[in-house]
Amino acid sequence: MDEPDGMVMSGMVTGEEAGGEEAPGGAAVGGAALDRTAPGGAAVGGVTVGAAGRGAARAAARGAWLPAALVWALTRAALLLCAVKAVTVPGPDVTVDVSVIYQGWYEVLRAGTYPLRDVTWQYPPGAALAIASPAALPFLGYAAAFFTLVCLCDALVLVLLLRAGRGPGGSRRGAWVWVAGAPLLGPTSYARYDLMVTAVAVAALLAGVRRPRLMGALAGLGALLKVWPVLLLLGTPRGRATRRSWVSAAGTAAALLAVCCATLPGALAFLTFQRDRGTEIESLGGLVFQVARHTGWQGRVLLHYGSVEFLGPYVPLVSAAALGLSLLALCWLLLWRLRARAFTAGTPCDAAFAAVLLFTTTSRVISPQYLLWLVGLAAVCLTLRTSRMARPALLVLAATAVTLLEFPLLFTHVVIGDPLGVLLLAVRNGLLVAAALTACHRLWRRTVSGPRSREHRPANRAGAVSPAAPPGTSASAP
Repeated sequence: MDEPDGMVMSGMVTGEEAGGEEAPGGAAVGGAALDRTAPGGAAVGGVTVGAAGRGAARAAARGAWLPAALVWALTRAALLLCAVKAVTVPGPDVTVDVSVIYQGWYEVLRAGTYPLRDVTWQYPPGAALAIASPAALPFLGYAAAFFTLVCLCDALVLVLLLRAGRGPGGSRRGAWVWVAGAPLLGPTSYARYDLMVTAVAVAALLAGVRRPRLMGALAGLGALLKVWPVLLLLGTPRGRATRRSWVSAAGTAAALLAVCCATLPGALAFLTFQRDRGTEIESLGGLVFQVARHTGWQGRVLLHYGSVEFLGPYVPLVSAAALGLSLLALCWLLLWRLRARAFTAGTPCDAAFAAVLLFTTTSRVISPQYLLWLVGLAAVCLTLRTSRMARPALLVLAATAVTLLEFPLLFTHVVIGDPLGVLLLAVRNGLLVAAALTACHRLWRRTVSGPRSREHRPANRAGAVSPAAPPGTSASAP
């Protein structure tokens, strides 16, 4: 999606872009071209944009980057100030996960094993790479190094989105979604390793069908970091792109898993810890018990397996129902994959966004940092001008802002389940449900219903010329 050095300006392109052969002096056969060598910027065919025009185009491109870069710098400076506690945010200290939990895991990993006796270790074995990454900056303390690396990943995401929005058909809306969305979550954005995983996912989607092997390798790496990036492969076009990306993902994941298992014992212990999790108070299922507490339900709220969960009557039933909803979501996605007829450049992004929305919304656990995944995927979708995911993206941004209120600012109200806490959860989870349903509906219409209706559309009158047909040809049914 990136444009060459000479950006397209008012229909003027270089000789290579025009599709013709390069003639001496920069003229293109088959299309007007910018003269790269003529004195004073003279051009073939009366086009008079030379070196000065190209410089102006580059300056305009840089100018388009500056507002986003400036806002990014200001908001990320604020996040870093919160992360290092120069600015105190009300509510629980979200940075404890880094300075205590992550650093504790790092010391265990350095000792030569995964955290086998810590039930809060519920991540795939590749997560050890993220937890141990601060070792790359030995001149900083663990927490400071971690925040620095997360900030660098944040900057990388911005650069990738800005570059993706430069090309023909591109849009900088995606970059602005990321610039605005990540700080809406507050210091939690930098106090979890999920932003690193999101950076890998964004890079994978932007590699797309042009570089399917790279997309697959990055998706495989992401899956070993936190599982969900495997969903990025759902929307790859049928045929060679799917074969190459899926094989690359499987090979990368298998190789990394083998290395992790051979290097440290306990690489697969996370499977048991995940199986024994309950229903988190912030999840869609948890909302059932938030309301039930006001009608006499006899249960408890405890820190359980690393999160605040409901324990008591009917909790296993609601947890099973959540798993059932996730299974239904998977069935719908498989049905979509089988029925989809039209795969465009934006289909892999749209499908990944819809899939992650579905699984996030139906999960037994909706941790605040999960919203970063959705913001990153929404941003990738909106790097395309023709994307129809603008409304779901706005719903995700609204849900992210409400999540900051729910955690950490007003988390006490959520834990005790008072009317304010229940209202916050109902609004946030309602926004996520609306975003998931809207994204799925738009994905289906664009790839299944829309193409089918065009196939059954009656042909134009005999002899009529289709607007898209070349002059002198008769229209035919699509």
